[in-house]
Amino acid sequence: MTHPVEISFTETATDALATHKGRVALIVAPGGRLPAGLPRSTRQAAQRAMESKSGKSLSSGGVIELAFPAGMEADALMLVGLAANASTTEARKAGAAIGAKLGKDHTLVLAGSHKRAADIALGIALRGYDFSVYRTTKDDADGEAGAAGGVPQSVSRGAESAVLGDAQADPAPQPADEPVSEKASVTFMVKDPEALAKAAKDGAALAEGVFFTRDLVSEPANVLTTTDFADRLKAMEEIGLTVEVLDEEELTRLGMRALLAVGQGSTSPSKVVVMRWNGGGDEAPLALVGKGVVFDSGGISIKPGAGMEEMTMDMGGAGVVAGVLRTLALRRAKANVVGLVGLVENMPDGGAQRPGDIVKSMKGDTIEVINTDAEGRLVLADVLWYAQTRFQPRAVIDLATLTGAVIIALGHDNAGVFSNDDKLADQILSAAGAEGEGAWRLPLGPGYDSLIKSRLADMKNTGGRAAGSITAAQFLQRFIRKDQPWAHIDIAGVAMPPGATDLAPRGATGWGVMTLDRLIRDRFEDS
Repeated sequence: MTHPVEISFTETATDALATHKGRVALIVAPGGRLPAGLPRSTRQAAQRAMESKSGKSLSSGGVIELAFPAGMEADALMLVGLAANASTTEARKAGAAIGAKLGKDHTLVLAGSHKRAADIALGIALRGYDFSVYRTTKDDADGEAGAAGGVPQSVSRGAESAVLGDAQADPAPQPADEPVSEKASVTFMVKDPEALAKAAKDGAALAEGVFFTRDLVSEPANVLTTTDFADRLKAMEEIGLTVEVLDEEELTRLGMRALLAVGQGSTSPSKVVVMRWNGGGDEAPLALVGKGVVFDSGGISIKPGAGMEEMTMDMGGAGVVAGVLRTLALRRAKANVVGLVGLVENMPDGGAQRPGDIVKSMKGDTIEVINTDAEGRLVLADVLWYAQTRFQPRAVIDLATLTGAVIIALGHDNAGVFSNDDKLADQILSAAGAEGEGAWRLPLGPGYDSLIKSRLADMKNTGGRAAGSITAAQFLQRFIRKDQPWAHIDIAGVAMPPGATDLAPRGATGWGVMTLDRLIRDRFEDS
């Protein structure tokens, strides 16, 4: 997998600045003084920049860059604005400004005794992501690779044989060989490097989880088949997770006919993967459930061709669940969490389900399939029911790239949150706010039930265009037990927005890993 840039910590030694090769980033408070120890000519140039109109208006996270600064061998000196009392979000944004400029050379960050240095480091790591495993050159037509730093990355090939062994029309591409050039690295010069290294440890685990999610969402569907996906999750037993893969025979025995119906037109076998992290004693777990449609053609109700290539990201919910479980294992969280993902591919062959089919869920309810492109809720229905009946969880949260309607409602800045429990909804929104990930609560209510009423079955799988994201959530709520705290998060707009964000280059964001890790840390973890 892609790994975050290597970051080390050392005591401040400004006498080494003049001879440092690469880039130097200096954290400065807007309107504040430059630190002592800068070479004289460098200080003069930097002071002039800070006294300029741009310098006087420098905000937290803003940058003034001096190329080939006088008195230094560095290629660039970045003056990165960050107030002493900056928020977590501002500090990460400041770090991201540095991370966006990473190259193959070493970057030196002078953070002094800034109390948000750990967040600066996390921002560097998150924005420095570059999914480059299939590029044979580092040039990118839209410049995004350069903006992300072009950090050489490694890729895990442990499940590659399973990919090639799956029934595919064309062989899966091989990841490009890792570039020969030296990997980027970052060193923080701070007053107390030992304390910072300790404070940044959980952030490193969080970055690994986010990167794992981004990698999964970025992979093409001829590589990330249901089998390959399951293999990658099974490999996380190496870091302490307990992982169980349920195959089609077991899913049939359990009665997951709604889920199986979605995948019956694909040569990739449908699977459910159960990941467990038991770090919290005997308490019932929090259950996280993710939609894992590795490719969504729409099935017989086939999608328009334009943009269909982006449907490799329709497993984004499962990717988030996997990233959260990876983070929890790496930081040894004191919580019990179970992650369940339904892995299917929605394809239109002669065996595919048809509009008008009626399927029975694991719960026993019957569903009239009006549109085979409303497939994610069929997958989630069975996995949600299985999660509750098997694990009796304290709460259930599902994540899915479920509807285009949520993008119409909220754009790409906020995920849609639906819940039957005000306390749980508030906790999710609070965690998202603390981590700088946009989320907005949308309504549920019995008035929407009429839109999914079926003439022939207990319900139909879509209510049409009106309130599309709400009727999808209303559908899912029918598979939640009475008095079970539950939330559904529709991440269709935030999983892979059309441009770069503050903490991610263009492409997969990993939205939700930080929010759910914060929720678990604050609300479900033993002290």
